[in-house]
Amino acid sequence: MTFDIGKIDSELKRIEQEEGVRILYACESGSRAWGFPSKDSDYDVRFIYVRPVDWYLSLFEKRDVIERPISDQLDINGWDLKKALNLFRKSNPPLLEWLQSPIQYMEQYGVTEQIRELSPLTFSPRSSMYHYLHMAKGNFREYLQGEYVKIKKYFYVLRPILACQWIEERGSMPPMDFEELVEQMLLESKLKQEVYTLLARKKAGVEFDLEPKITVINDYLDRQIAYFEETAKHIAVSGEKQEAALDALFRDALREVWGS
Repeated sequence: MTFDIGKIDSELKRIEQEEGVRILYACESGSRAWGFPSKDSDYDVRFIYVRPVDWYLSLFEKRDVIERPISDQLDINGWDLKKALNLFRKSNPPLLEWLQSPIQYMEQYGVTEQIRELSPLTFSPRSSMYHYLHMAKGNFREYLQGEYVKIKKYFYVLRPILACQWIEERGSMPPMDFEELVEQMLLESKLKQEVYTLLARKKAGVEFDLEPKITVINDYLDRQIAYFEETAKHIAVSGEKQEAALDALFRDALREVWGS
């Protein structure tokens, strides 16, 4: 069934009206943004929003996420700006990925670009590497053991492992695009050829099912997971909290959106 992309914009506007918020930024996350969607991949929309000033002037903790499972094809989740900034100062990789998503549905006001400008200062190589390593280990253990495996799951282990390599070599946030990671990080010709063959099949709309495991990829992933389990212990922590700058950014955003 064909999906009407305009539904995303209308749903975002409906959330603004129903919740009384302003959406600062909205983007695509997941396989579509990573560059390897399936024909039936849903749309994973993620956004950052801000509420009126009085909402924040409360003694009590309030729910700081908005979740809208619209349909099987569309999933929309958002974080309050205060929550997003607190995660940002901890170098939260999912949030950092949102900020560089190649598929952006909305960006209004100046706060999102200001957050991007602070990203290199708050980025922590160690915490980010642990995030991607945990993702790779979990998917490798669950989906890629045995003689027959779910072939499409290779992408969900390869990408975080290549992200770990990027962090080790460049000390910065990895790009979202899977193909860019493959091109920049993989040097082994046979391995690279196998990965590109898989990617070409996926882009052609081939529906992956259980197939014999690809030994050259499994062996590579096994080695790299073991390697990064040791490497992550010693990689730089760095990442500055930038608390004063983020406080000022938060207050400026409230003034810009709602007035002084």
